[in-house]
Amino acid sequence: MSIIPNLTSRSLVFTDSHNGIVKTEGIGYNTSMKCMLCPRLCGVDRKAGETGFCAAPAQPVVARAARHDWEEPCISGSRGSGAVFFSGCNLGCVYCQNREISRSIRGKRLDAAGLRELFARLRDTGVHNINLVTATPYADVVAEALEVSPGIPVVWNSGGYERLETLRMLEGKIDVYLPDMKYADDALAMALSGAPDYFGTADAAIREMARQTGPCRFDGEGLMTGGVLVRHLVLPGFLANSKDVLEWFADAFHKGEAMLSLMAQYTPNGYGGPERRLREEEWREVSDYLYMLGIRSGYVQELSSAEAEYIPAFDGTGLE
Repeated sequence: MSIIPNLTSRSLVFTDSHNGIVKTEGIGYNTSMKCMLCPRLCGVDRKAGETGFCAAPAQPVVARAARHDWEEPCISGSRGSGAVFFSGCNLGCVYCQNREISRSIRGKRLDAAGLRELFARLRDTGVHNINLVTATPYADVVAEALEVSPGIPVVWNSGGYERLETLRMLEGKIDVYLPDMKYADDALAMALSGAPDYFGTADAAIREMARQTGPCRFDGEGLMTGGVLVRHLVLPGFLANSKDVLEWFADAFHKGEAMLSLMAQYTPNGYGGPERRLREEEWREVSDYLYMLGIRSGYVQELSSAEAEYIPAFDGTGLE
């Protein structure tokens, strides 16, 4: 991955299960409340064992917690990122690389105290940060765990499909937001991720993230300590969508207000989506468009990164 030149406790809304009235409660679930953590607004009682779109139980399920060296350089650095991979997801991306845990629930269940202990163990291995991967279904419990800071930056790594109310519950607890902006085309978002309101929802969410963190900040080693780094994965055959996303970013953020990571690692998984990798000419067209728009804050991934070997094993590593 090459650097783009010139830049190196809140409340949560639930729905009362008896009368359907939206109420504001503190962090955590009241037994009479329904889950409204994400834009799906499923309204299921996860405490009672019901599951919604994400299929996640009320208690967080972690599939892996270990050093991860394959994030952007300002996240992984020289000692790696302490990646905590959660099971379940509020998006239904047919091409998901992490399908093994995004569309099924596997791993170890941990309460807030257990998560806090896990974060501390990861920190003590020397990683640069705690990287919470797809934690949205468990945002209430994660927020409770982060009432005590792990002492290193916390990264919220998500698909960008977030409720503002949930993000505001996390304010002051998350140092770096690492969201996707997958689509500017809602028809494409519906076809590939089952989210017909994706663009407007992610737009508002990412702007809220930037409001919370302020401009990007880095330590003396070039590691990101605060701010927003927006990711976009270029999908083969859908270059117009990528160009629209780049136009959105260029319009939404001035230099230094947020960073962009343009990704080429699309890998067919046999479950849906384009059945081939990006062609060199497609990648060149989109990356050239990025430079034409004047985007100079972030990263452009190498086309050779489209390899399955970069997907970690979701085998319970770090959860002994």
